[in-house]
Amino acid sequence: MPFPAAHSRMPFSLLLRFCLPSAIRTLPKAAHIRNTSSMTEGRQPASVMVLPRSLAPAFESFCQGNRGLLPLLGQSEAVKPFPQLSTVPDIRTICPQFQKYEFGACTGMLTSLEGYSEQLKDMVTFIIDCSFSIEEALEQAGIPGRDLTGPSHAGAYKTTVPCATIAGFCCPLVVTMRPVPKDKLERLLRATHSVGGQQGQPIHIGDPELLGIKALSKPDYGSYVECRPEDVPVFWPSQLTSLEAVISCKAPLAFTSPPGCIVMIPKDTVSPASCLPPEMVPEVHAISKDPLHYSIVSAPAAQRVRELESTIAIDPGNRGIGHLLLKDELLQAALSLSHASSILITTGFPTHFNHEPPEETDGPPGAIALAAFLQVLGKETAIVVDQRALNLHMKIVEDAVKQGVLKTPVPLLTYQGRSMEDAQAFLCKDGDPKSPRFDHLVAIERAGRAADGNYYNARKMNIKHLVDPIDDIFLAAQKIPGISSTGIGDGGNELGMGRVKEAVKKYIRNGDVIACDVEADFAIIAGVSNWGGYALACALYILNSCQVHERYLRRATGLSRGAGEQSWIQALPSVDKEEKMLGILVQNQVRSGVSGIVGMEVDGLPFHSVHAEMVQKLVDATTVHM
Repeated sequence: MPFPAAHSRMPFSLLLRFCLPSAIRTLPKAAHIRNTSSMTEGRQPASVMVLPRSLAPAFESFCQGNRGLLPLLGQSEAVKPFPQLSTVPDIRTICPQFQKYEFGACTGMLTSLEGYSEQLKDMVTFIIDCSFSIEEALEQAGIPGRDLTGPSHAGAYKTTVPCATIAGFCCPLVVTMRPVPKDKLERLLRATHSVGGQQGQPIHIGDPELLGIKALSKPDYGSYVECRPEDVPVFWPSQLTSLEAVISCKAPLAFTSPPGCIVMIPKDTVSPASCLPPEMVPEVHAISKDPLHYSIVSAPAAQRVRELESTIAIDPGNRGIGHLLLKDELLQAALSLSHASSILITTGFPTHFNHEPPEETDGPPGAIALAAFLQVLGKETAIVVDQRALNLHMKIVEDAVKQGVLKTPVPLLTYQGRSMEDAQAFLCKDGDPKSPRFDHLVAIERAGRAADGNYYNARKMNIKHLVDPIDDIFLAAQKIPGISSTGIGDGGNELGMGRVKEAVKKYIRNGDVIACDVEADFAIIAGVSNWGGYALACALYILNSCQVHERYLRRATGLSRGAGEQSWIQALPSVDKEEKMLGILVQNQVRSGVSGIVGMEVDGLPFHSVHAEMVQKLVDATTVHM
């Protein structure tokens, strides 16, 4: 008997009549194309797990500890009606099919559990919410569905992303993928938010290898959905993660609903998935081309970062930097840094070539402020400086720790290579581009190489004899997949400003000579470069406090770290810390960039009336919504 296409509208008793052995082979496909309108008619889809009573507390904890993946509707004695879902039939007939597992191995497919009544007396049933429908979201976004390459349900993949391990349940995240045209990603995210709230959010957009998936054409479950050249793979958690969890615990006996099979249950309970207000719809931003990677953030959080970008874009030196500004560079750089695990920062602009040290007070404070926040996020962070300035920066870092500006010392490195091979060897383990030591480079007020190979201060004075070729590291990174870069500058002659060099040549005084020729992926323009470092730290706080972005970062595994952790707040820049930092530079005879004086100023602007006010504005804008 053919399985009726409109099965999800049918009463449960009638549905079960069709779930006979002759129809079993068509069930997965029918489940895949179910009509989700039934959810508005009092039913919602779910998957079923039946485990020994001894494992029930651990499995419940596992689901709660990974609730972004496994929204648990409840549990019940296996041989009794489900208490929260009073009209659900006896578990022995609730599911059209069951898979039987013994010690982690599938040992059979069953049409019912009628023959296991005795064993079920010591077992517990778990029902997991599957109410979010990717197909419904695609339809709402106006994205046509794709044919499967096989007769089964849409493919699902085991990843190398581990779920939070709890009490013997240890398994990888399983995901399902749909290809989406690049120009429709924003529309899809709005639709998934509308259909599924937080539960509908994808957990990865981009290169499948970032999840450890080697071949999309070979799913671990179901059939491949073909990607076209204009498509971006979009991934969501799959309820099959619970199946991997059951396999991992190696229970003597367990039963599960099979891959691709869902159970329609009365909608008597509210899904435990977090509901987000309408204004929390995600935005999607590209953060890497090689490998292809997108990130998401809520619209309100993105707007707060944009406010930071506008705040630092004032031009107190009247240099014409307004012509260099690129929209959303701060947001995209912060998103990329948020995903990074190992960051290399560089700073140092020896503009005062007739003095010792020749460094200026712009750069090191911003670098230290960013490093302090990266540290509290648990990211490996190092700073690379000129060999000649190493002792100076060692003293700066040492004093910053003593005065509480830094929690722990930041490792200091130098680079004096003379070739791209040297740069690659510096960036990668054993020089292998498949094993980069860092995944993001940041330059803050770092002297940048001009087109003629020299390094110039704003007055066109060549300072090449004081500068190590750290630019080569940024150039080498452009050819190594997995390394992104950010440049922060305020005049166009800083490392990374090659991204805006044509505007520098046109609008900045002496720009035709001093313009940096070396690009970064993201260029943050600020009235004073230190401000860009402060703003980047503040932007990272906003992103990691955003539910939408934070869930995406951890792939919905584990529990939320919670917004506004006290340690994050303490690691933000502050007027007190930046005053101490500038005092440290003054003690080491570091001079202001414009005036050349040794005193409490940066770029000729006094700390207390200008820089302190900027720091406070940034911190206030960052923490106002706590």
